[in-house]
Parts: sequence; C-alpha cells; structure tokens
Amino acid sequence: MFYMSMFFQYMSQYLKTRLQYRADLFVEFFSDLLSQAINLVFILVVFGHTNQLHGWSRDEIIFIYGFFLVPYAVFSAFFNIWDFNERYIVKGELDRILTRPIHSLFQIILERLELESLLGSITGLAIMFYAGFRLGLTVDWYDPILFVIFVMGGALVYGGIFIMLACISFWADARTSLMPMMYNISNYGRYPVNIYNKLIRFVLTWILPFAFVGVYPAAFFLEKQEWYWYAYLTPIIGVVFFTLSVLLWNQGVKKYRGAGN
Repeated sequence: MFYMSMFFQYMSQYLKTRLQYRADLFVEFFSDLLSQAINLVFILVVFGHTNQLHGWSRDEIIFIYGFFLVPYAVFSAFFNIWDFNERYIVKGELDRILTRPIHSLFQIILERLELESLLGSITGLAIMFYAGFRLGLTVDWYDPILFVIFVMGGALVYGGIFIMLACISFWADARTSLMPMMYNISNYGRYPVNIYNKLIRFVLTWILPFAFVGVYPAAFFLEKQEWYWYAYLTPIIGVVFFTLSVLLWNQGVKKYRGAGN
C-alpha cells in the first residue's frame, strides 16, 4: 500500500507539472505521432513493391506494428532510464536516492515518469483496429484479457533489458552508453522474426527477446497457430527478464560507493 500511495502521489505531481506547459506537451505528442507515421509509411513503401513478405501480408505486418506500439508506449511511460548513467552515476544523484526509505529503482522510475507517452498506445490501437478490420479478424471474449497480459509482458521485456543495461553503470561508469544501439536493435521486434536468418531469430527470441514485444503476441490475434506457444510465453519471458534485472540492480547498488572526484 505504501508503494501504491507513492506511485499515485508522484503521478499526481507529474500531471500538475506537465499541464502547466500544455504547448510543450502537444509538440511532444505531435513529434511522437510523426515518428510513428514515418515507420508506418516505410511499411507501406516496402509493400508497394511486393504483395507478401515471407508469407506475411501488408495488413498483417501493419497489425504487428500497431500491437508493438502499445507495450512500447507503456515502457516509454514508466521506464525512462535512458540517462541513468549520466544523471545518477556520473553526476552523483544516486546518492540522494539511496538516502530515502524506498527501493532505489522504484524511486528512479517514479522520478522519470513520462505519462504522455501512453498516448502512443492510442495510435497503436487505431492501427490494430484498421488492420484487423481489413483482415476480417474476429474478437473472442478472452482476447481483451490476453491482450492486456501480452502488453504487460512485452513492456516488462523492454523494461528488464534496459534496466540491465543501466546496471552496467554500477561497474563501469564511463559516459558511453549501449542504450542507443539497443534501441535500434529493439526495432527488429516490430517485424516477423522469420524474415531474418536463424542467428538473428535466436537472438531476438532468447537473448534479447524483443520479438515478444511485437510479433509473437500479435501473431496470436492474427491466428497464426504455429506461433501460439511463443505468444503464451510472452508474460513468462517478461517476468523472468524483469526479475533478473531487479536482482542485478540490487547487486549493483551494493557495489556502488558514491560519487567521487
């Protein structure tokens, strides 16, 4: 209850702050929408030269992209730790965090909330409905429940991987970061993994499981039965990777010795 109370208090203060600068909020939302539109245009350009991509139709890949945007929006809203190394290790702000009676990772997540990123999920849902209508997909009573479970699993996969990357800073506090490179790799999860070679498919499934953010859970709703068991693994993979990231974080905090000169 204490952590829930802290979460809603931080959320309340964040919303008050952001609503003081509505124009900035609108510009940020518009830029995110433009970025998503560019990615969608890329898919349309590719299918302007072919009808199928390794057995996947244009609308199916558009549906996968739309699904991907939803867990990615949740991740962007609650796991904004891109600058952890620069802000909390190099500048020493982690010292402040560790003096408070609340888990350090939870506190950093609360400090770095970007709730406006959740608006990206609306775009994702709109794309899914558009593609689903064109594909003639039907919705069963349990689909919304599985959708929420898959989305949370995908967000935890993302969060777990990037928290692990942030943990590297506890042992190597250099200013360089793997975050940008990993972000680029994560984009491969937007597309069907069987269009890649076996090595990349293995990496995207078991090493850096970004495929569980997009294609695998989306394949369930596309009724691709050969991918069903991968879809059911999505929440399990998410919980496993997030749990490992928290354990690694706890070990990293024990190694942290404070900011020096």
